[in-house]
Amino acid sequence: HDIMEVASLIGWERNQKKVLNFYNIRRRQLLEVEPNAAHLALVDLEKKYKVAIITQNIDDLHERAGSSNVIHLHGELLKVRSTFDDDLIMDWRKDLNSGDFCENHYQLRPHVVWFGEAVPMFPKAVSLIEDADLVIIVGTSMQVYPAAALLDYVDLNIPVYFVDPKPALLSRTSTTIITEKASVGIPDLVIKLLEESF
Repeated sequence: HDIMEVASLIGWERNQKKVLNFYNIRRRQLLEVEPNAAHLALVDLEKKYKVAIITQNIDDLHERAGSSNVIHLHGELLKVRSTFDDDLIMDWRKDLNSGDFCENHYQLRPHVVWFGEAVPMFPKAVSLIEDADLVIIVGTSMQVYPAAALLDYVDLNIPVYFVDPKPALLSRTSTTIITEKASVGIPDLVIKLLEESF
């Protein structure tokens, strides 16, 4: 798919059925998968430290693994919202179709931030990042804004771990690069962090 056809307001206005079908397929796929070792390791980290997860992913795998503080920057696939009132959000685990309306009789849409839309959770994410004692970056190109800009709010003196098989270059001296996929690098890092204090 051309991403603008399925992840933008223009795409929604041009072909609502195509957009709904795209997210229906993703929703069905999500319901068939389970959290991996990285998701589970982050839950272990929460047993010793206050952990906030800021994710660009729209799945619920962190929650299913047991994480208690997850901020979804780009929305949530298992939720829908009214096209009339952005604050009218509801859980949704089945297909979403044309004619599925909110209580005000407006079409429901995926609760996903599309290209060109505001990222309502960004200020909360900034606040968490500014207060962090340690930051772990996992599996991102560091090219999608505003999420990539979160690193600008990290105190230069705190440790940053970047777990990715092919990490983008970061110009921070306090960054430790772990060139592993998340399901390998995160469990190893969590073991290390649980053995020390910071």
